[in-house]
Amino acid sequence: MLDRHTIDTVKSTLPLLAEAGPALTAHFYQRMFHHNPELKEVFNLSHQHSGRQPAALFDAIAAYGTHLEDLSVLTAAVERIAHKHTGFLIEPAQYAIVGEHLLATLRELGGEAVTDEVIEAWGKAYGVLAQIFIDREAALYQQAAEQSGGWQGTRPFRIQAKIAESALITSFELVPVDGGAVPNYQPGQYLSLKLTHPSLPHTEYRQYSLSEQSNGERLRITVKRDGQVSSLLHDQFQPGDVLEVIPPAGDFVLATDADKPVTLISAGVGITPMWAMLETRLGQSAAPTHWLHACDNGEHHALKAALQGKLAQSPMLQSVVWYRQPNADDRLGLDYHFTGLMQVGDVADALPLEGDFYLCGPQPFMATVVEQLRQLGVADSRIHYELFGPHQAL
Repeated sequence: MLDRHTIDTVKSTLPLLAEAGPALTAHFYQRMFHHNPELKEVFNLSHQHSGRQPAALFDAIAAYGTHLEDLSVLTAAVERIAHKHTGFLIEPAQYAIVGEHLLATLRELGGEAVTDEVIEAWGKAYGVLAQIFIDREAALYQQAAEQSGGWQGTRPFRIQAKIAESALITSFELVPVDGGAVPNYQPGQYLSLKLTHPSLPHTEYRQYSLSEQSNGERLRITVKRDGQVSSLLHDQFQPGDVLEVIPPAGDFVLATDADKPVTLISAGVGITPMWAMLETRLGQSAAPTHWLHACDNGEHHALKAALQGKLAQSPMLQSVVWYRQPNADDRLGLDYHFTGLMQVGDVADALPLEGDFYLCGPQPFMATVVEQLRQLGVADSRIHYELFGPHQAL
């Protein structure tokens, strides 16, 4: 544990961090990549360019410094980040590198206020946090390796099938090259790929939601064409090709009791973890399940035919779909029910507002929907969500 003097010293610098803002973490990343370019393989550079990763790291540092007396407040955040880290095969030694550059950044940007005493205090505080992550990630690695069909590191999987789900979204069904067992996973978790290809300047890690319920036979991911790596998967990787796969991970999972109602809400490719939840839910529960989805139009409506099949088989499943700009051949009342952006209030009377709500989609979409749910009286404790990429509060 940290002593009182260290805690007070760290907290005294929080106004300095607030003044610097995400520029501090942007400088940190630039510094680290300059001195340790090998870490470019670990961090998604598109999130660097968008500013999402520096902003997320700044928020994490500020939260950690604020709650040094009671780190249990950060348990959920630590769990989420630790799962993400296992998908990048983060090793304990890398925490030392990150710590070195964080402290150097504080010294370089903090001016006279950042004394040796401040650096020492932040060094101690960072050491405690790093050990929390190292210990939790070690446990997750061990858990993934010891379960039936599990492994640690990467394992080669062959693309068994490649299925176009919409104009921009394609599913990849993967089976292990060694013919061994496939581990079970929880609905909502994701799979990580370690990708190398002549067109890529360095190894890339990407995480994609598992888009069907666990079946012990294969792993299916569903990928939107959105950037260099996802386009590479769409264009270059075909059935028979082999991908290096990292075990399933993620803490955004369906955790509602089978006898309680659930509403699954998604937009665009955010449908992918929701679909695994839906399949699992329908196989386990006779309670009401509501499915709300938004996309541009029928051309971009992934898994539309599969949804119609579920509706025909499951009387306790209710679906409402919003098309932002329907095409001429999209059928109101059949393919979709509302035009424009999702407005949960349109169907609030039919929703079990006392139940749990699971959301996935673009950040602006989810921020809007979360606010709509709050206005309808849904408690934050019953709103669960996943952001693709660095996590942000909504």
